[in-house]
Amino acid sequence: MTDDAPATTLDRLRVYPIKSLDGVDIDAADLGAGGGLAPDREFALLDADGDYVNGKNERRIHRVRADHDLDARTVTLAAPHDGAEAPDAATFSLDDDRSAIESWLGSFLGYEVSMVGERPGGYPDDTELSGPTVVSTGTLREVASWFDGVSVDSMRRRLRANVELASGEAFFEDRLVAEPGERVRVRAGDIDLFGVDPCRRCAVPARDPDTGEEYPDFRARFIERREATMPPWSGGGRFDDVFQVMVNTAAPEASVGGTLRVGDAVRVVGTDPE
Repeated sequence: MTDDAPATTLDRLRVYPIKSLDGVDIDAADLGAGGGLAPDREFALLDADGDYVNGKNERRIHRVRADHDLDARTVTLAAPHDGAEAPDAATFSLDDDRSAIESWLGSFLGYEVSMVGERPGGYPDDTELSGPTVVSTGTLREVASWFDGVSVDSMRRRLRANVELASGEAFFEDRLVAEPGERVRVRAGDIDLFGVDPCRRCAVPARDPDTGEEYPDFRARFIERREATMPPWSGGGRFDDVFQVMVNTAAPEASVGGTLRVGDAVRVVGTDPE
């Protein structure tokens, strides 16, 4: 993190109401319990053993399209890439049709699926750093350019960040990472967040977000280019593995209940002890 980090703006907010399914762009979101965006990861899908049904464990989940209407509290599920073999597209209430959602997904995947939604703060990927994840538009453009045929929007869907900053500077968000023992305080509008860790990536970014098809040698290419393009403000003790992009955050208690909005000014305030 550099002390002279330039200001930027919050350009995009995206939440994922059902963990592992498609996200939806919104204009504003409150920070709920734990500091995550409401209703991000409000629900999660489990198999019969209680393990998450997500892109890490189930490649075919990428083929499910989820179109959310947050005002109506509905989701429309479809699997257009599976043709006649897939269940018909259908719209469900998130509150009243949970068993029907389970049935649709179970029919598509070929095994029993349950949908849970009782945990305060939802089901974030990182339960300790459960604030919104952050990336910049410049990072999405840069990383997409490393892979033939991968668009910026495809990379956006592969990385699945909550907050996209307007900066065109690649890896701008690395400015929100300090050395171990410190957190970067960043102000968005009138609320604060702590930037903590660069996000360690799994198998999901290597997969086509529509089909689940693996991009050949994605990890090796990513590491090669990440090392070659890492700016001077990146690195340090938090970057113990260069297969990292995006930043995990935490919310101070005073920020819970506050609101992030597209267009908010975003600036680094300084560092706090962890």
